[in-house]
Amino acid sequence: MKTQKRLGILTSGGDCPGLNAAIRAVVSHATITYDWEVFGIPYATTGLLEKKAIPLTLHGMDLRGMNPLLNMGGTILGSINKGDTLAHIDEIIAGYNALELDALIGIGGDGSLTILDELRDKGNWQFVAIPKTIDNDVAFTEKVVGFDTAVNTVVDALNRLTFTAASHDRVMIVEVMGRSAGHLALEAGIAGGADCILIPEIPYSIKGVCSHLRELRDNWGRRFGIVVVAEGARIAKDSCCYPKCEIAKPSCGMGQYILDEIRHCSHNQLDIRVSVLGHIQRGGIPSAGDRLLASAFGKAAVDLIAKGKTAKMVAWQNGEVVAVPLEKVIAKSPSLVKPDNFLVETEQSLGIYVGNTEHISKLEDSIRSLPLGYS
Repeated sequence: MKTQKRLGILTSGGDCPGLNAAIRAVVSHATITYDWEVFGIPYATTGLLEKKAIPLTLHGMDLRGMNPLLNMGGTILGSINKGDTLAHIDEIIAGYNALELDALIGIGGDGSLTILDELRDKGNWQFVAIPKTIDNDVAFTEKVVGFDTAVNTVVDALNRLTFTAASHDRVMIVEVMGRSAGHLALEAGIAGGADCILIPEIPYSIKGVCSHLRELRDNWGRRFGIVVVAEGARIAKDSCCYPKCEIAKPSCGMGQYILDEIRHCSHNQLDIRVSVLGHIQRGGIPSAGDRLLASAFGKAAVDLIAKGKTAKMVAWQNGEVVAVPLEKVIAKSPSLVKPDNFLVETEQSLGIYVGNTEHISKLEDSIRSLPLGYS
């Protein structure tokens, strides 16, 4: 007969800084406060499918020292962001039961949480979610694990690229992640001193970008420029180098697309380079903000399970951690940049070209209809 509650924890979707800090918080609080057994599920639902679990203890994880997991990027449990999980739903549920888990904490983005919630519903699991993604597009939470560090990483790259752009009188185009949401490009672009920020939610024109860069040169004496473009940004309505299409994306990536368009618009008179930051945005040591958030989320998730308040996601609202019904989160996600977002107003007031915000609301439905994977 079991004498202790058996708690499982997994990380699903793309990795990001702060996942290990959340795992550390869950193991510490569940072990010290509630005397539960905690098991890590390797590679998310693959671990459940294969009936694998790793005992996580204070001694085994050196949590008494408190530092190894707190400042470690990635996830010690591994993760997956591909595969047809729901094709094996019965086997995964059977794996959960075989491991004799009493409850499960899943750390993931909106795509992962959608799948995990379907498993929870069919398997009748006691489940609590912790939101994480560098895209910051999970609904009903102002912050998610991983976003703060990603913003800092992009800002650091923009700092470095600005110096080389100024030295060679170049326009530097920087492509950042974010899928269908522009939060990462928006916040990092403002903090990193970008001249143009192009995001999925706001229509823009190539003519507008070129005019802004020309104005910087003619009116302000600036012979270089920084253009931040989100990977999910739309094709410009006045595109010359790519067929006009509402949803289509160039196979070469949005950074290269913007470079080609600016070259055409400027009659090849500008020296332009493109940098695609790629997966560097997912790596690195978690920031203080992400460590604090992950710790608070981990503690709150364990408490919810102890109180029997499951099928919830922990969220950050108005300076504190709250619990939100998971079904509401899934129905609302992804969370996009709003037309009345104060940061959009801020970038405009700083003279940053952002596009035409008057038509932002017309794009929301089409953006939400795009297929979502793991995140």
